[in-house]
Amino acid sequence: MTTTYTFLGHAVHAIETGGHKLLIDPFLEGNPQAAAKADEIAADYILVSHGHADHIGDSIAIAQRTGAQIICNAEIFEWLYRQGIENVHEQHIGGGYQHPFGHLKFTHAQHGSSLPDGSYGGNPAGFLLTTNDNKRIYLACDTGFYSDMALHGEDGLDLAVLPIGDNYTMGPKDALRAVKLLSPKHVVPCHYNTFPVIQQDAEAWAAQVRAQSTATPHVLKPGESLTL
Repeated sequence: MTTTYTFLGHAVHAIETGGHKLLIDPFLEGNPQAAAKADEIAADYILVSHGHADHIGDSIAIAQRTGAQIICNAEIFEWLYRQGIENVHEQHIGGGYQHPFGHLKFTHAQHGSSLPDGSYGGNPAGFLLTTNDNKRIYLACDTGFYSDMALHGEDGLDLAVLPIGDNYTMGPKDALRAVKLLSPKHVVPCHYNTFPVIQQDAEAWAAQVRAQSTATPHVLKPGESLTL
């Protein structure tokens, strides 16, 4: 069994593990970096970290087309139900659940979470995934830096995916601090260069990661993958 992570642009991620296809925060239509189309991408599960339009994205359309189960917090669950989406698993921060693809825990995120229509989207989250082949992946999603990130790496991490764009999330300096706390084997930057306000030099950040931590950074272009 192998687990493969694919960066799809901005903060959209795909993970394939044990024959299960996971799609995270599928903002594809209107995403200038998108490496896939919403009406073509395959998914068995859709993970939604929070309600902002560039994260909940095309979740409804993809779920309707593919039959994928959406995994999200209780407030987004209620909003999706009102949109006619019933195949939803609700979780909340600090809670974990053994899904067919592995154990998924919702982690804290320092951010906001209104939905596209302005309604309340509950608390934002990150994801800590332990796959059935025992690969541990931390998707920080949209967050500022917080020192308790160190706890997410206590049992070891094969991969951490961190925002570096600044303005809305951690910037390069804080993302480097996060790498030092998490101590992952591999790290991938995301949520940068999609819009002018989040322009960053990811290669320069990766050089700092190499110099100041034990992690191996991977600056992936949209559509590129990393096999764990």
